[in-house]
Amino acid sequence: MEASRFLLWSLLVPLVSAQEAVLRAVKIDDPPLTRDYCIFYNKNWTSLPSTLTNITYTRLEILTPNLLCSQSDVTHDIKNKAIVVSRGNCTFLEKGEIAQSLGAKMVLIASDSSISIPYGNKTPSLDIPIVLIRNENIIDLKEALGKNVIVTLYSPPSLNFDYSMVVIFAIAVTCVTLGGYWSGMTELEKLKKTSSSGSVDSSKSEENVTLTPVSVIFFVATCCIMLVLMYYFYKWLVYFVISVFCIASAMSLYSCLAALVRKIPYGRCRFPCYNNFLEVRLFFLGIFCAAVAVVWAVFRNENTWAWILQDILGIAFCVHFIKTLKMPNFKSCVILLGLLLVYDVFFVFITPYLTKSGESIMVEVAAGPFESSEKNDGNLVEASAERSAPHEKLPVVIKVPRLGFSAAKLCFSPFSLLGFGDIVVPGLLVAYCYRFDVQTSSSSVYFISSVIAYSAGMLITFVSLVLMQKAQPALLYLVPCTLITSTLVALYRKEIKKFWNGNSYQVMDPIDSAANEGNPTTASEQQQGQ
Repeated sequence: MEASRFLLWSLLVPLVSAQEAVLRAVKIDDPPLTRDYCIFYNKNWTSLPSTLTNITYTRLEILTPNLLCSQSDVTHDIKNKAIVVSRGNCTFLEKGEIAQSLGAKMVLIASDSSISIPYGNKTPSLDIPIVLIRNENIIDLKEALGKNVIVTLYSPPSLNFDYSMVVIFAIAVTCVTLGGYWSGMTELEKLKKTSSSGSVDSSKSEENVTLTPVSVIFFVATCCIMLVLMYYFYKWLVYFVISVFCIASAMSLYSCLAALVRKIPYGRCRFPCYNNFLEVRLFFLGIFCAAVAVVWAVFRNENTWAWILQDILGIAFCVHFIKTLKMPNFKSCVILLGLLLVYDVFFVFITPYLTKSGESIMVEVAAGPFESSEKNDGNLVEASAERSAPHEKLPVVIKVPRLGFSAAKLCFSPFSLLGFGDIVVPGLLVAYCYRFDVQTSSSSVYFISSVIAYSAGMLITFVSLVLMQKAQPALLYLVPCTLITSTLVALYRKEIKKFWNGNSYQVMDPIDSAANEGNPTTASEQQQGQ
């Protein structure tokens, strides 16, 4: 979960003014059949049109694996053509000069390593476009369109606003609200049972996990260790994370849907199962939830629709996690959110100074780790990166397809992403606020204010992405917004001490519990909130 908390940085991609553009390829024999591919170019070398209106197409000639480092490398006429050659042995500009001398109109340099903006001192006489393209895209072009292809280059304007952000925002706020509300309703049911019977039947109560300050520190330390292990052993641990996600999300989906199914007055017949009786409707619900997880696991790399299943499973996981994991008091919330804020800032802003690639550990793990290497193109030496596990991503994000076409959508991720941690971590505070409302009959004032604060924090995060045009740790804004707001509400209501220490549902040490049993006054005070 924590390893991908900063995938919110991907929302920034369509807002950055980079030197990426689009190669539009058209099959001559079948003009409606087209393909668009990402290319990188140097704006100081070439000026590309922003639209396809009144644009000129050029016949494509694929010469790979030819390197075009001398005129003798070309054995046939390439005049007035766009040529594709392989990267290596000489600079990009040397390839361009040779191509122009032979009459070519455009040079596409296919690269097996990562592509970036081409650099060099271009001579005024060199005026044909020189661009970098992934070799896998050239292979796809040949398979999809064949040999009779014409191409053109253009650079569509960057999107000023990606409306997928609105969808991401709605999903995040909904998860936090539902998880917090469910946690509060569970607390209310427990209080009602306690007041009617005088005790709670632990065998029938739902299981919950309470994070004490000590367990919070252990939890954050585990996150740090796991993130570093993912950085060094991604190729193996990614499959472990996928397996855990399938199991945990299927169980979470079952728990969420079972709460709704139990409200339906049908299918309540039971059958014996392991010395117990299981409802038929819940049995089939379990099969359905497991099937959803299995289908996603099998087709997880299918970009056209698998993201829908991942989002369904992810939303269920976040909501169930917020409902299940209880913070006993505001003190534990401050420790958890504060430590995770430091954790996020360190792994995003500090670790770039510690890694060879200059990238943060958080971003590299989120996008898949890189193995640094050097490529020498004549007198141009540049660092490149090859993804060690290009087809496997950590399934711990909410994914929404980018709404709108841009070069960045082709060159980078076609999805806007938000890590589960940006939902779950503040959501635990929201859940505590609603349970405190229930305990103190506060008319949901803490819950509503914390949800509003979370929404404001998300909006501030989006604004900072746009203004700074740099990856931002979302918790840098979410944590202060939610903690400060909750503190101000408690101060205004003069309940800061009770809010800090927790109410009667707080986990007590055995010594404190024994002392309270012998102290009628303390026991009475503990029941006032009920």
